[in-house]
Amino acid sequence: MELFSRITDSAANLLPYDGIVNYYGKIFSATAANQYLNALLNHIEWKNDQAVIYGKLIITKRKVAWYGDKPFAYTYSNITKQALPWTEELLQLKAMIELQTGETFNSCLLNLYHTGEEGMAWHSDAEKDLKKDGAIGSLSFGAERKFSFKHKQTAEKVEVYLEHGSLLVMKGTTQTHWLHRLPPTTKTNLPRVNLTFRTIVGI
Repeated sequence: MELFSRITDSAANLLPYDGIVNYYGKIFSATAANQYLNALLNHIEWKNDQAVIYGKLIITKRKVAWYGDKPFAYTYSNITKQALPWTEELLQLKAMIELQTGETFNSCLLNLYHTGEEGMAWHSDAEKDLKKDGAIGSLSFGAERKFSFKHKQTAEKVEVYLEHGSLLVMKGTTQTHWLHRLPPTTKTNLPRVNLTFRTIVGI
């Protein structure tokens, strides 16, 4: 369903049950969003993502970067990454979404999708390195893309369109009960940068 796809009431829960997802809509002016997109494209140490699947190393077209308060180790898809020190722009963005949401974060995983052909398969962010039921603040810059949720038991789906300069927050038991993905699309050939601010524990 897409009942919430254009709602920007941050108090509205996009999920019908078993989790909390709030969409804040655009929290930046078009000018500011464009400036941050340009800075992120040019100042982040982007690298092709890697995953070990059935013992085989897969290298994606999508690029990623991992930053944090400390050189946190973060393992997903059987690959461990070491966090880089924050850039000035990332610290600014972290402070902004912490103010917006009342949450705190100590790390950020960034994804660069060069065109609409690049996406992300169904998954949940429930790695042992992450704070259980902790908030994940997701900032989007660039191409507007559809973002989908699917309940792990019922297969019910919820979809929302993430706009340029927008903020979405997933928290509570969302990662336990729901999968999410960024489906590929032929509707855009523009890049999208997504920043997911997180809390690493156990360090």
